[in-house]
Amino acid sequence: MAGLILGLDFGGTKLAAATYITHEDQLEAREIIASSEMKSAEVDRGLMLELARSVLGDRRPTRIGVSFGGPIDLEKGAVRLSHHVSGWEGFPLRAWLEKEFGAQVVVDNDANCAGLAEQRRGAGCGCHSLLYVTVSTGVGAAWILDGEIYRGAAGLAGELGHIRIVENGRLCTCGACGCVEAHASGLAIAQVALERLKRKPQIQTELRKQLGAGKSLTAMSVAEAAHHKDPFAVQILHEAASVLGRGIGVAIVLMNPERIVLGGGVSKAGRDYIEAVTRAALEVVLPEHDVNIMSTALGDDGPLWGAILMAIGGRE
Repeated sequence: MAGLILGLDFGGTKLAAATYITHEDQLEAREIIASSEMKSAEVDRGLMLELARSVLGDRRPTRIGVSFGGPIDLEKGAVRLSHHVSGWEGFPLRAWLEKEFGAQVVVDNDANCAGLAEQRRGAGCGCHSLLYVTVSTGVGAAWILDGEIYRGAAGLAGELGHIRIVENGRLCTCGACGCVEAHASGLAIAQVALERLKRKPQIQTELRKQLGAGKSLTAMSVAEAAHHKDPFAVQILHEAASVLGRGIGVAIVLMNPERIVLGGGVSKAGRDYIEAVTRAALEVVLPEHDVNIMSTALGDDGPLWGAILMAIGGRE
């Protein structure tokens, strides 16, 4: 179909909007802002409307594709919940946007959107079976089988972040303990590092100097310190990679995908991180299994591209 497509990405820590002209096959305009520190769905919706109208100008979209950082009720086009932003439970996101813009809206979760985009345009091109794993504020995943998203009986396939890996592990946002997300997400990496620094004042690390200078500790600051061979940061990052790798290994044993693509902010941690994830996965799988893990090719634009592809009909 021809026309102007609006793509929206509601993330746990950022909001993004872009327009796509079908006959030009490119993102025409794109804007990203941090989500509200209040962690409020209402505030994020207001910010997203401002972003959308900024990239649209005085034009009206033909269709709208939406990527959301949490589980979606596809039949209703509603948000089931967000583990990271309050106020989203049961919100009719599709109906709200259709009323605001007068256009047909397609809504899916961010992992499914990004996974579809990677299989069509990114690191998974040519693969019939792909596991896409996003590691950012939380940990999510998408299965792309024979070129289509596999959703499961209740639309909840791909919740890799809530596989319980660590016995008596950390409390997860879902209420369980020891989940992949509770140990391997960007939020968990930063929290573990901060907790250990507070508990063990004798630890000498570049990260302590950052805290002393009033800087916030994030997963990327841990990854940056690890890149510079800071022993404390290397240990924190590799522990997270090990839990993620074991979770991915379980998924490989179950579904045997051709390729695993890692996206999300933590996937930018570098080659050592990807290698650590791969080593941990190899400890779980059978000798006959291929463990082909690589970083995203589309980066932060993956969810937007996936939302746009869904809006124009999924297949190109």
